[in-house]
Amino acid sequence: MATTFTDVNFEEMALKAATPVMVDFGAAWCGPCNAIAPVVDKLAGEYEGKILIGKVDVDACPEITKRYKVRNIPTILFIKNGEVVDKHVGSTSEGDLRKKLDAML
Repeated sequence: MATTFTDVNFEEMALKAATPVMVDFGAAWCGPCNAIAPVVDKLAGEYEGKILIGKVDVDACPEITKRYKVRNIPTILFIKNGEVVDKHVGSTSEGDLRKKLDAML
C-alpha cells in the first residue's frame, strides 16, 4: 500500500527519505487517478525498501500541490536526494512507471 503524504509530513517523509521517492498527486473525484491507484499500490509493495511510493490528495494538501505546480492530475513526481528528477503528467502504464522507478535505483 502506498504511503500517504500530507502538507505536514511531506518534507520529512519524502524530501528527506533515505531512498528515492515516487509521489502520485491525485484526487478521489479524478477518473484517471482512480484507474492508476491500484497500480501505484501494487508498485509500492513491490519496491518496498528500495523506493518509497506514496500519494498526495490535491484537495487535502494545497501547499504541496502549489509548491510543485501541480495543475493537472494525475501528476507523478520522481524524487531523489530531495530533488525532483522526473515528472509525468496524465495517465501512464505500469510498464512505463516501472522503467522510471528502475532508472532511479
